[in-house]
Amino acid sequence: MSTTDRGVNQYPGVGRVLVIIPTYNEADNIRLIVDRVRKATPAVDILIADDNSPDGTGAVADELAAADPAVHVLHRPGKQGLGAAYIAGFAWGAEHGYDAVVEMDADGSHAPEELPRLLDQLADNDVVLGSRYVPDGKTVNWPVHRQAISRSGNLYVRMALGMPLRDATGGYRAYRTPILDKIDVDSVSSQGYCFQVDLAWRAYKDGYRVAEVPITFTERERGKSKMSSSIVREALWRVTVWGATARWQALKRAVSGSGPDKARAKPGR
Repeated sequence: MSTTDRGVNQYPGVGRVLVIIPTYNEADNIRLIVDRVRKATPAVDILIADDNSPDGTGAVADELAAADPAVHVLHRPGKQGLGAAYIAGFAWGAEHGYDAVVEMDADGSHAPEELPRLLDQLADNDVVLGSRYVPDGKTVNWPVHRQAISRSGNLYVRMALGMPLRDATGGYRAYRTPILDKIDVDSVSSQGYCFQVDLAWRAYKDGYRVAEVPITFTERERGKSKMSSSIVREALWRVTVWGATARWQALKRAVSGSGPDKARAKPGR
């Protein structure tokens, strides 16, 4: 672990890192996932953002925070969705001076042992996506229909938006904190798959450095998936609108002779 003179955790090349773990009825998983994060990457802090889970996840989170100064808890009044939980976590991280934030599921589908891979790449990038669909990326124990939805969804995103990312819907990712303000993350209202696509699309089209690293996504062993058909429909609709808008704006630029888009190399620091 690397620390400053005041004992604040620092990840080499990145700075202070906050891993945000949203929870809703994850009492069976949260102890294990926090323990794995602390062992795999002791130079990061953790924020558990709990949406007033009826199963007592919030109380478990408080116990973990009381026993470990690197663990923090954000109690939210009720179930408001994954996107809202992450946005609240991003704001908490910025307020408390973190240089980078990480999105991670509470159910173990995102392996904490792979977190250093994302953070090492963040040293030279603004956003790093954990990808199931680049070489060496994979999924484990995932039903065929979920694989089909995910792969076809990502193909549609690439076609509709012209964005070359292989896994824009994945939820294991790291951001340098300053760019979240610059891409106006507070205005994001989408959820689930669409929330992840929205943030990746904003960063990409604004010229920030977005990289992908391979991860192994493992289907949760305990608890119930929160994916629904409404989340998929929302993603399809919004991506279609974004793609059409981007093409219309590109056409207007071409007609007005304003020239090609800016090169995609804007620093986010």
